[in-house]
Amino acid sequence: MTKRYNALIIDDHPIIAEAYKSAFQKISRENELISFDIEVAHDCDMAYYHIKQSAESTTVFDIIFLDISLPPSKDGKILSGEDLGLKINSLIPQAKIIVSTAFNDNYRMHSIFKNINPEGFLIKNDITPKELVAAIDTLIAGSFYYSKTVMKMLKNQISSDYLLDDLDRKILYELSIGTRMKELPKVIPLSPTAIDKRKRHLKHIFGINSPDDRELICTAKEKGFI
Repeated sequence: MTKRYNALIIDDHPIIAEAYKSAFQKISRENELISFDIEVAHDCDMAYYHIKQSAESTTVFDIIFLDISLPPSKDGKILSGEDLGLKINSLIPQAKIIVSTAFNDNYRMHSIFKNINPEGFLIKNDITPKELVAAIDTLIAGSFYYSKTVMKMLKNQISSDYLLDDLDRKILYELSIGTRMKELPKVIPLSPTAIDKRKRHLKHIFGINSPDDRELICTAKEKGFI
């Protein structure tokens, strides 16, 4: 009997999303006992819609390709694919996530592992059609799949266990869109003193000595936190 899997592809680049879809289709062509029902979302809002629909129905997603670098949702509550990963783990924890990202910074990858703990983790520069098929096959078989750059990071695990939480990333995001420090308590549930303390700590962990926020924002963007 044919085994049907429900898959969701989340990526804001249609060409990349199509490559993931082709990998699923190749597996189906080569194994008549496996088939896939595939949904595609190109932004956070549509992805969250599919995730909620899946959670509320009996047709739960089995595999989800998740791009980390997504524009924020229209309401600003979902800032990236990492936030979507948290939603997936909360609403449909049985779904297996394959993270796909262009970020290959050890610090950033460590954060994604800690936050999402995906079954698959691919760096886009490592991806080939053959590797996409291998990743899907491996997850179906019940194992984990990490691309070569991720494996190298795991072998050379970074020593710092510091992790940016939702409030840290919200502060960085608001600063990046021009929100002033005096306005932050209106959108972040912290006192001005607590926000300033967090900002100073963020500068410390990123090794920034500049008194203004420009370098902090640039570094956070480079590392993929905003």
